[in-house]
Amino acid sequence: MRRRSVRLRVVLGRRLLTIPGYLIAWFVCVVTSPVWLILAGIIDAVRRNRGVALRSGVFLTYFLSCEVVGIAISAGLWAWTKIFPIDDERWADLHYRLEAWWGTSVLSGVVRVFGLRMEVEDDADLGRGPYLLLVRHASSADTLLASALVSRLHGTRLRYLVKRELLWDPCIDIVGNRLPNVFVDRFSDDSAREIRRTREIARGLGPRDGLLTHPEGTRFSEEKRSRVLERLERQGDAKMLAYARSLQFVLPPRPGGTLGLLEAAPQVDVVVCSHTGFEGAASLAQIWRGSLVHQKVRVHFRRIPRNAIPSERQEQLAWLLEEWKRVDAWVASQRAI
Repeated sequence: MRRRSVRLRVVLGRRLLTIPGYLIAWFVCVVTSPVWLILAGIIDAVRRNRGVALRSGVFLTYFLSCEVVGIAISAGLWAWTKIFPIDDERWADLHYRLEAWWGTSVLSGVVRVFGLRMEVEDDADLGRGPYLLLVRHASSADTLLASALVSRLHGTRLRYLVKRELLWDPCIDIVGNRLPNVFVDRFSDDSAREIRRTREIARGLGPRDGLLTHPEGTRFSEEKRSRVLERLERQGDAKMLAYARSLQFVLPPRPGGTLGLLEAAPQVDVVVCSHTGFEGAASLAQIWRGSLVHQKVRVHFRRIPRNAIPSERQEQLAWLLEEWKRVDAWVASQRAI
């Protein structure tokens, strides 16, 4: 009871900051748009960087508009169901649809504003669950790809195992916490509780369900890759160090989460999502340099039947490492085109 009370205070405290904050930011962006549009145009004329300032301002306003609409719809759903109660299944379906709409809308904004081109190769039968969706982590846009290409397009009810910091986005916070998602506290003192929550989310997956996770645990960058190599060198793990050095564009997967999910859901297939083109959105500095503009985004889904995955933990670890090496090789091949 005490833990629940503390959690409620944390949630209310966070939303009292984020919801008014996003609404105010949206209002300011809209009201001052005549001014910042002119300033952004002048900056772009001076920098000659394919309109990055203008594109960034337009996208920020569009993104905040999606937030405002999402907040309003989620509030309306809550109020409506207080007057006209619905069952849990219908409640979940409505929020899965809202979640997919929001992610797809934000991704569409990124594509249109920054002039992206998308190519998708899908031979994974994404409408057939249950499966564990392993996604390369290159930027914050990774989960948007899943919303648009999996949830929205195929009607798959995706559960998310993602970092707790995303809760500072009010739409993700409100809708995400109404569904069976887990927002992992990567710095928690109670690691056993985090592991338990991770396993619980994998249980009860049905034919319409999928579960998304990022095996790398964090976004790839050259700086993070160097830190991983330094850590492995200090630990004296020659085998893993050699493996990590063989990877160019992904980080070594953290096996605990993925293997724990496979153990908790022994019936599910695995779908691996490799993608490239969003590396330019890994940080605000890269976006400001124009790294995202006119990029070609390539996405590839590959399904692995459960009977092709080893059952023993050590063999599963070797399998996971090999699969992630395949992801790295695929990214390398696409970047060479």
